Amino acid sequence: MRKLLLAGAMLLAASAAFGEPAYSITNMSCASVQAAVQANGSVVLRWRSRSGMPLYGRYVSDRRFCWSGEIVTFASVPAADKSCSVKKCVLKIHNRF
Repeated sequence: MRKLLLAGAMLLAASAAFGEPAYSITNMSCASVQAAVQANGSVVLRWRSRSGMPLYGRYVSDRRFCWSGEIVTFASVPAADKSCSVKKCVLKIHNRF
């Protein structure tokens, strides 16, 4: 039973990693970027840095698309028309003090 659960968890993780659509946002408006995130739930957004290096990140529509132990925070990505606010998952840090 344990092996079956482990195999299921690995399959779920693999499908999440490969099942998300990816968008190159260099020529997308902020509204289009936000619509893509909302329509898919989670996406990979790609763009180039000022020095031309490729950058990417995973962005989500809400907390349902985060892993256990993660919370949603706001981030900014460079859309064609302006800096665009989107949500991403980050690890929740527990303060022990």
